[in-house]
Amino acid sequence: MAMISSLRGTVLAASGASVVVEVGGIGYSVAVTPQHALSLRIGDTTLLHTALVVREDDLSLFGFADQEALHVFDLLRGVTGVGPKSALGVLAAMSPDQVAMAVVAEDDAAFRKVSGIGPKTAKLIIVSLAGKLLAPGPSRPRSPRARWAATSWSPSWDSAGPSGPRSRPWRRCCATPPTSATPRHSSAPRSACSAPAS
Repeated sequence: MAMISSLRGTVLAASGASVVVEVGGIGYSVAVTPQHALSLRIGDTTLLHTALVVREDDLSLFGFADQEALHVFDLLRGVTGVGPKSALGVLAAMSPDQVAMAVVAEDDAAFRKVSGIGPKTAKLIIVSLAGKLLAPGPSRPRSPRARWAATSWSPSWDSAGPSGPRSRPWRRCCATPPTSATPRHSSAPRSACSAPAS
């Protein structure tokens, strides 16, 4: 069966929780969140990332502004007891980041606030999505090897780079960087730092 994964076309109508997008002379009715519908203007060209939900007596398109929301939608409707309309309802009440944070924090109360999601289903969402979503936040600390590589000597770095004078730490005390050509047991005295390089 052919799947419709995205639509790019002209907005013919936008109201409530649905929009009609014309693509190649055909108008597609797509279910979206109310916030998304309000952001679209008739006559504008839009791109919707879509999921086609097939049932015995119905073919429904659900559209999203980005792949992240579509991914969360697919995960939600994979949970027992959560249909596509309930999944869309969750994304109407919570952003993908908020869904991820609720799952990581095991905050089922956040899902119970959504119409159609009861206590048992809310807990099941937490259990089913555990480990499948990462909460937003600062980058994880790098390993010691990665930190060493980021500050190692490199002749291509410039003192005016993103991290300023510290991009070339050897310039603060030496006229030239140490090289691998220097013998390991050289009898020459080690150079001492007399003043920071300009």
